[in-house]
Amino acid sequence: MTMTSSSNSSAALAALSPSQLSWIKNLPKAELHAHLNGCVPISVLREFAQSYQPHPSTSLNSKPPLSHQDIAAGLYTLENFDKSQDIHSFFSAFETVYTLISTREALATATRAVLAQFLESNTADPPECTYLELRTTPRPTSTLSAMEYIHTVLSEVEKYPPNRAALILSLDRRMSVDSDQTAVTVEETIDAAVQLKKQGRRIVGVDLCGDPLAGDMSLLEPYIAKAKAAGLGITLHVAETPKNPPEETLQLLSYGPHRLGHATFLDEEAKEKVVKERIAVELCLSSNLLCKTVPTLSAHHIAFYLERNHSVAVCTDDTLPFRTSLTAEYALLLASPPLGLGLSEAQVAKIAKGSMDAAFTVLN
Repeated sequence: MTMTSSSNSSAALAALSPSQLSWIKNLPKAELHAHLNGCVPISVLREFAQSYQPHPSTSLNSKPPLSHQDIAAGLYTLENFDKSQDIHSFFSAFETVYTLISTREALATATRAVLAQFLESNTADPPECTYLELRTTPRPTSTLSAMEYIHTVLSEVEKYPPNRAALILSLDRRMSVDSDQTAVTVEETIDAAVQLKKQGRRIVGVDLCGDPLAGDMSLLEPYIAKAKAAGLGITLHVAETPKNPPEETLQLLSYGPHRLGHATFLDEEAKEKVVKERIAVELCLSSNLLCKTVPTLSAHHIAFYLERNHSVAVCTDDTLPFRTSLTAEYALLLASPPLGLGLSEAQVAKIAKGSMDAAFTVLN
């Protein structure tokens, strides 16, 4: 299954020679930071939209159901985010995805499509990645409980061998730590991850994501500790915006994560801690460029880590809105400036190996 690339990554891809492109495609590499809902192919969502009927049972959290016009607008935003780059419309557009995959059948179909996008190939070329850790936030719907949601996704992941695919459960920063009859809590998500891991299911880690300015991160420590004690890998989205307080970032780092997502706006103290403790960093180049959290590719914080021989994993984040693929992200590493970073093949190969070494399967 092919994926269209953004203007940044497509230009980098076009600049590579056939031999360079072939080399990237054949390079063993892991995709460690891919959100399920952000990677559903637009063709699959369009197919769901054709049969969509707005009625109360399709809406979440008692919100009015999305109209056909809402669905069309959401799909347009997701497919054209690389042109508009309006981060507010970007997040609201995900309600369209949540609505369209709110049934067990649709969720399973969407998950299969995402897995195939990364792990299968319809051509002589190898798949996009050697190994995938897909992540998703349990989302109860009118027809699915949170646990049913998890089982539906997990069942699709487990159709692949353990050395090809695994699942990370995400905590949303907006989740409550208190019991709530209408929403999934942090405790319920952690308990589900721990329970499923004990049963030998393919849950390898826990993630923290969502609105980067929401929630009280000081409340998460006992839950993160419980997940770590159960042998689960911990990856935390941190310092995604300049408005994230340094104190919050240091607090999250104190929980001992194995990996960090983005880590774009770390201060010097946080950077020193990350490097000293050898915490691998998941970096999403196109995502950062299109969301304007970095001004240019040459200014990307990947340079800081490469200069210090620090472990990084280059990832896609959300393939649909960012119009990218793992091959395209690696093209941004190899292509000559200004289209790419102009790294050597040895440097790119080292990044790819680092991604494989940072996989949570290594912990198990």
